[in-house]
Amino acid sequence: MEKSCTLLIHHDKASPAVANEIKEALEGNDIEAKIDALKNAIMLLLNGETLPQLFITIIRYVLTSPDHTIQKLLILYLETIDKTDSKGKVLPEMILVCQTLMNNLEHPNEYIRGVTLRLLSRLRETEVVEPLIPSLLQNLEHRHPFVRRNAILAVMSIYKLPQGDQLLVDAPETIEKLLSTEQDPSAKRNAFLMLFNCDQDRAVNYLLTNVDKVSDWDELLQMVVLELIKKVCRTKPSEKGKYIKIIIALLNAPSSAVTYECAGTLVSLSSAPTAIRAAANTYCKLLLSQSDNNVKLIVLDRLNELKASHREIMVEMIMDVLRALSSPSLDIRKKTLDIVLELITHRNVNEVVQTLKKEVVKTQSGELEKNGDYRQMLVQAIHACAVKFPEVASAVVHLLMDFLGDTNVASALDVAVFVREIIESNPKLRVSIITRLLDTFYQIRAAKVFPFALWIVGEYCLSLSEVKSGIATIKQCLGEMPFFSASEEAESTDSSNKTPQNTAAIVSSRRPAILSDGTYATQSAASETVFSPSTVAQGSLASGNLRSLILTGDFFLGAVVACTLTKLVLRLEEVQSSKTEINRAKTQTLLIMVSMLQLGQSHVVPHSIDPDSYERIVLCIKLICHTSDEMKKIWLESCRQSFVKMLSEKQLRELEELKAKAQISNAQPDDLIDFFHLKSRKGMSLLELEDQVQDDLKRATGEFTKDENDANKLNRILQLTGFSDSVYAEAYVTVHHYDIVLDVTVINRTKETLQNLCLELATMGDLKLVERPQNYTLAPESQKKIKANIKVSSTETGVIFGNIVYETSNVTERNVVVLNDIHIDIMDYISPAVCSDSAFRSMWAEFEWENKVAVNTLIQDEKEFLDHIIKSTNMKCLTPTSVLEGDCGFLSANLYAKSVFGEDALVNVSIEKQSDEKLSGYIRIRSKTQGIALSLGDKITLKQKGKSS
Repeated sequence: MEKSCTLLIHHDKASPAVANEIKEALEGNDIEAKIDALKNAIMLLLNGETLPQLFITIIRYVLTSPDHTIQKLLILYLETIDKTDSKGKVLPEMILVCQTLMNNLEHPNEYIRGVTLRLLSRLRETEVVEPLIPSLLQNLEHRHPFVRRNAILAVMSIYKLPQGDQLLVDAPETIEKLLSTEQDPSAKRNAFLMLFNCDQDRAVNYLLTNVDKVSDWDELLQMVVLELIKKVCRTKPSEKGKYIKIIIALLNAPSSAVTYECAGTLVSLSSAPTAIRAAANTYCKLLLSQSDNNVKLIVLDRLNELKASHREIMVEMIMDVLRALSSPSLDIRKKTLDIVLELITHRNVNEVVQTLKKEVVKTQSGELEKNGDYRQMLVQAIHACAVKFPEVASAVVHLLMDFLGDTNVASALDVAVFVREIIESNPKLRVSIITRLLDTFYQIRAAKVFPFALWIVGEYCLSLSEVKSGIATIKQCLGEMPFFSASEEAESTDSSNKTPQNTAAIVSSRRPAILSDGTYATQSAASETVFSPSTVAQGSLASGNLRSLILTGDFFLGAVVACTLTKLVLRLEEVQSSKTEINRAKTQTLLIMVSMLQLGQSHVVPHSIDPDSYERIVLCIKLICHTSDEMKKIWLESCRQSFVKMLSEKQLRELEELKAKAQISNAQPDDLIDFFHLKSRKGMSLLELEDQVQDDLKRATGEFTKDENDANKLNRILQLTGFSDSVYAEAYVTVHHYDIVLDVTVINRTKETLQNLCLELATMGDLKLVERPQNYTLAPESQKKIKANIKVSSTETGVIFGNIVYETSNVTERNVVVLNDIHIDIMDYISPAVCSDSAFRSMWAEFEWENKVAVNTLIQDEKEFLDHIIKSTNMKCLTPTSVLEGDCGFLSANLYAKSVFGEDALVNVSIEKQSDEKLSGYIRIRSKTQGIALSLGDKITLKQKGKSS
């Protein structure tokens, strides 16, 4: 078990010194050698060595040294060593040290006095401290503040010892007198801290006596005042009114640390709108005034907490929060946008969108490296605003369409998704969006953006002029047909045997791509493609980026072009009465499609056309040649209807998520409601009145009682020992973000007093005990609550084990009761989360750790098995419910969760029902770290059987 340590010293790893060498150096006369020997001795002690033989050597040869450096190191050595033997008695050598410490407390050098007083504040042995008390009290009136401040801390430390109130009977009164005359800020802070810890009534009396001067006190003292206020208000909630006035006065303090603590204290003590508004204003000022990004992130976390409990007040502060976008940090910008998006209302949406619009314009300057990523965030934020409030879309959609040709593919893709959704939800903008899209179509560069733009053109070009413009724009971007000539194909065929100077080999590779449902497909990518000069001329930007992409072998895009042209031709038949125009459009479209098929079967491109794209293009050719009313209806109406259905389901999911986030609290029938309005209001401030009204509302809605009625608490109580053991123990496990708290209840079931009872714990995995165990005495048939804190450093499954050791008066040997193991489950660390399909696929491709679990279950229904996995893993299903409906024998779904450490957990469930009604398939888990992938895989393996597990 690690021992408590009050020193933290940097130590370079090197060969450790030998005890004999240290002893020889200490016995010598060389001052520098003694200094090095003392340093080595302290390092060895801090590393767990005992070195008992050195203590008497140091007393003989070092204790009386006049050198100040040696004296400083001697104090540190005395602080580090064990001052008691194995039985807990003070070592006899410590008596010899007392005289030296007394001399140091009367030393003319104030530094020697100060470091000696610092040692006294860390001594816990009454026998050593008692003879030094007269000298200690004299140092309270020393002329130098360094001595006084350390003397006050020593007094506080000694007074808090088990018999300290007997050693220093009138210490609080002495310190109170000193506090009234002290001028040094640090000494004054230490004196008030002593009263705060040792005599709280005196500290409160001093504070209320000098309440008008609190604003002028030093920031160190103000911080202690805030701690005192929090402690007093927890024990006496009825008196918080007079203390809140002090906190509000301190909100204007020049120190940022004080104002931050004031805001936090105000929020914890009061729920009155005035108090919350003052705290939010303070956080917003700190957000703008602080240059440290870490401070800004912490302040944003506090604002996010306020948003969850006091949304109405935070809505008023939305423009102040938006000012944080001036920071160049992407993390700060992202967190700011996340907070703002949840505070948007009909009243402020126009201001917010105008601010975001200005920020988008700023990203065009290109001064910063991550402008593209920031622009993507802004586009997503504007998209979210436009979905909630469609009336603002007209103000930004045309500006954003300029970024369809953005070099940042992710940003351009977000713009395309935004335009596709807005053109459906805002019919009034359809004409202007189509016109702008056709004007900027030639600027699009990314192959992922083209399908969106082409789909919009094919679905929303409705009038005659729009259809003609759409066909003409696509034809212009494709260039002259065919894509290559016979002579160019011959050159390309020859280049497979030898590579002439004007051509280069085409290096292509095949890699798996992740589809929206999480399954794999094979896609080909050309890593380097250089065609003959004539082909390059035809595929240059003069003809358009669309032609260039198709010439590199992107036949999926070619199939999308064919479908779009087919829709436009079919719609042309509806809006155009001239047979000549229709036949001309059909002829041009058929030429383009046939040219694509010819290109896909030639040697000019890196690889031949894939079967899916080939079938799609052939279907389009057949449809143009032989059109039926039923097929026309499917192509021109059904596709759009499916898109509308997808949007409505998306909105429905968002509403369900909002309902799930809403806090549902119900008051019990017999809960007490205090009718404050019938009481006397004499002498109460407006803030106290508001606070009491808020308390009444919380009682009426059951907000005060919602934590107490949590039935899940019973599930977290673990029995550690048997009912027949002499000591019964059970633990209540609380998992916080980065630590685990064990509240262990120990009950003495015997008729004897248990002495030196100790709860000894050990851990396995990435868990670490924070505190060393203490010994307790337990009376017959009594109980004791013991708390143990355990630090968590990763999401790996850990185990806590140990035993309870105690002694009885009749038996000399120690008794041991072995405890049951406590398994810390990964489910305590992860919680359901939501992300977009594109973000899921991006993370799936990026994360390197994958755990593949074969399905082995007794459950025979696919949907039932998926629900069981979701419940067992505490994850969120990203696949819409409508997609999972029906009975086809196959099921594929994506699950997502986030850990308290910010790690992402991705799961894909792919299952199939066999002929014998059994389910088969795989559950694939991906994460950035190994621990979460392995732990989640073990959990699924354990739980997946369902009925038998």
